[in-house]
Amino acid sequence: MLNSMRPALPVILLIISNTFMTYAWYGHLKKHQGVVAAIFVSWLIALGEYCFQVPANRIGYTMYSGYQLKIMQEAITLVVFVAFAWLYLGESLKWNYAVSMVLLAGAVFFAFMER
Repeated sequence: MLNSMRPALPVILLIISNTFMTYAWYGHLKKHQGVVAAIFVSWLIALGEYCFQVPANRIGYTMYSGYQLKIMQEAITLVVFVAFAWLYLGESLKWNYAVSMVLLAGAVFFAFMER
């Protein structure tokens, strides 16, 4: 069971990592606190992000290339951000953003395409 889940483990860790990082980068936008406090809190949250990001990349690099890991991470970042922007920031997804994301999904497809 563990071996069959192995390729998914970096993806799961990257989703968790990106959830932390998205909140660290954008969570302070709706709070009324000083910049210094926002920076300090963001750094604390980012520490949690690194606790998942580093293992995700170390485990992932045993089965994916560095390029694949980075492209996968960027795609996950977008998916996490779309949910965050909608649920937390209250922003809607406009058509041009959706088209941009479809094009990025094409980048992921080509990054994982075998010869």
